[in-house]
Order: sequence, then C-alpha cells, then structure tokens
Amino acid sequence: MKHFALIGFPLGHSLSAAYFAEKFEREGIDAEYSPLPIERAEEVLPHCTELAGFNVTIPHKQAIMPYLAAISDESHAIGAVNCVKVTPEGLVGYNTDVIGIRKSLEGVTLEGTKAIVLGTGGASKAVQYVLRKGGAEVAVVSRSQGSADLTYEDLSAEFIAECDIIVNTTPLGMFPNIDNAPELPYAALSAKHTLFDCVYNPRQTKFLRLGAEQGAHTIDGMTMFIAQAEASWQIWSR
Repeated sequence: MKHFALIGFPLGHSLSAAYFAEKFEREGIDAEYSPLPIERAEEVLPHCTELAGFNVTIPHKQAIMPYLAAISDESHAIGAVNCVKVTPEGLVGYNTDVIGIRKSLEGVTLEGTKAIVLGTGGASKAVQYVLRKGGAEVAVVSRSQGSADLTYEDLSAEFIAECDIIVNTTPLGMFPNIDNAPELPYAALSAKHTLFDCVYNPRQTKFLRLGAEQGAHTIDGMTMFIAQAEASWQIWSR
C-alpha cells in the first residue's frame, strides 16, 4: 500500500483525506491519504521514507521549496509548490493549483480586464500567474503596507467599481471561521464583477454571498480543489 499525505497547519478545514479515501475505494486503489498537520515545512522530511507523495497547503507552499531536489518549470515561474512526489532522487515539486485555477476560470474573459488578488501566499502566486498569462492587469492586496501593491485601506468604492475580477486567496471565511470575509466595499460590486474564492469549505463563503447579493458572478473553490487533487494523483501515479 502506498501512503500519501497533506501537510499544512491547521488542517481542520481540509476535505482532501475524505476526497482521496472515496476515490481510492471507488477506483480500487490500494493506497491511503492522511492529514499531517505540521507547523514547519521541514517537519515533513522524516516522514518521506514512508510517503509516495504529498500535497502542500497553507502556510507551506513557499516554505517547502528549499527542501526539494527539483521543481517543475511552472512551479519555478509561479514561486510556489502544492504537490510533491517522493522519488529515489529526492523530492520533486509541482504546482497543480494552477490547473485548478485555469479550470475554475474557464469562460471568464481575462484579456484586458482589471483584477485584484487578495493575499500574498502560495495560492496568490498561482492565481497571479494564471491571470497575467490570460492578459489581465493584476494588483495584489495585503494587510501589510509594502508587501503588496495595495492594502485594504486602498480599496475604495471607486476603485472596486473599476475592477472586473476579485480573487480571494486568503483563508478568510474558511471553516470554522465562516462569518469572516475580506474587508471590501461590497456595495460597489455589480453584475460586471466576477468574484472567485479559493476557499472551498464552505462552498459559498461570506465573500461570495456578499458579492452575489450585488449581482456579481461568483465562483467557489470546489472546482479548483477537485482539479488540483486529480492532477496531483496523475503526478504521483505516473
């Protein structure tokens, strides 16, 4: 039996173990997938003798990179890894988030649009990569001044009204803190806006609900979650 894992901290929100358990049973795969909550990325290293691969989530998507023997070209361009294959030559990193993001944004026009990305972590880097590749003008928002293009204080109603796409890559609104949402002037949203939340638990976050109430098109994180999980399995099983 092969063993796979998800590393991150905390992991109470994650549905990955349940997803893979159902997949393995349905497809008759002799494998198991377990959550491995670790506070520092390097804590996974002693477990790698028992693992065939693992996914990486908040907050380790960038921190894991120094411990990898190789990374894919796309992961290098993005600057973050969320999937690792354990090989005899060492750990090899990939970014399957980007596959999930592309799938989620199918049908959304990116060329010539103005997009803002909330958050600066590994998921943010993958979202920025996809948006810019699609021809969007991208600004990144952080709570801390100097760590991104903008802070939340810069997001006036006038600024938001001029945007087309807003993506939440922060954990705000994620289970169990479902009453949280990014601080935005939601009243400035309209039917011209697309809101995409990388959070998938719950599927309709407060961020998406507040956008939908203003007529915005909303995209939840479940498509991204499933697509990146399946892409990870393709990497591990080849």
